[in-house]
Amino acid sequence: MNLLADEGVDRPIVERLRRHGHRVAYVAEMEPGITDDVVLERAHREEAVLLTADTDFSELVFRQQRITSGVILLRLAGISPERKAEIVAAALAAHGGEMEHAFTVIAPGAVRIRRPAGQSRG
Repeated sequence: MNLLADEGVDRPIVERLRRHGHRVAYVAEMEPGITDDVVLERAHREEAVLLTADTDFSELVFRQQRITSGVILLRLAGISPERKAEIVAAALAAHGGEMEHAFTVIAPGAVRIRRPAGQSRG
């Protein structure tokens, strides 16, 4: 899967996904401090699913109806970065094909996938 990881995503998650064969561009390595709008636009332009822990992206996708290639929101507070990496890698292995052009929430023990209004699969 082609992913763009927001700078708030733990580095062990990025590294694990890269080892599992995903293409992961990481904002923290490219342009730390860019705005959410720029991050979302870059992900869409590069046809990458955005991986983030920032809930502000739900506002951009649902209220502002911004077009995306997909967003994966990580709700994994209080868990070690290594365990987060395991959870995210397992979720992508099990549901990755469903996450493109969708808004996905990964939480402990749950993966919720929702398609924003007006967006279809691929």
